[in-house]
Amino acid sequence: MSWHIGRTEALADPVAARLKALDKLRGLAELDDPESVVVPILIDAILMAESYRGARHQITFLPELTRSVDQLIRELNLVETTKEWTDA
Repeated sequence: MSWHIGRTEALADPVAARLKALDKLRGLAELDDPESVVVPILIDAILMAESYRGARHQITFLPELTRSVDQLIRELNLVETTKEWTDA
């Protein structure tokens, strides 16, 4: 199963994109240790927001945030797939 919110989708209908992300995040309750996945993302997001404040340079934390988000999506996809297998 593939999951993605593209730039066009996020810009064209931000509310729908947020709802899609929220729906995906409902799977956090199924992870063994959701805090170990979510907290690093929140820290990276805070650092990214702070680095944008008044700056016109490349964001140095973006690769770490991207990797953290990718890991979270992989784990949530695994939870969904496992749930589909057990329900079948």
